[in-house]
Amino acid sequence: MELRNYETVFILTPLLNEVQVGETVEKFRQVLKENGAEIIHEENWGLRKLAYPIQKKSTGFYVLVEFKAPTTIVDPLEIAYRRDEKVIRFLTTVLDKHAVSYNERRRNGEMNQQKQARKEKEAQAS
Repeated sequence: MELRNYETVFILTPLLNEVQVGETVEKFRQVLKENGAEIIHEENWGLRKLAYPIQKKSTGFYVLVEFKAPTTIVDPLEIAYRRDEKVIRFLTTVLDKHAVSYNERRRNGEMNQQKQARKEKEAQAS
């Protein structure tokens, strides 16, 4: 069975408290594990403003999960999202090798180091 790298972002309703957000994220983590996924990285981006209102809400809790799994994972995961009324939006994406290496560099803080080095060079030049 072929394993692929995926990234899923889901937005939870802003009406939840921290405990409810944690329980909901754990529920989706379990769906991934039950379907043979290996979670590589997880980020809770917290409460953020939405680009446009969804279900009359202007904010939501954003969560990103990066994982490696068989290609059969997407259907059960997205069915779980659709069945949960706390999820107001979701998007699951297959990552190519460039996206995987970008995510690794970002997690290791290399992106910020490059920006910092560029700023220092510009400061020395002026």
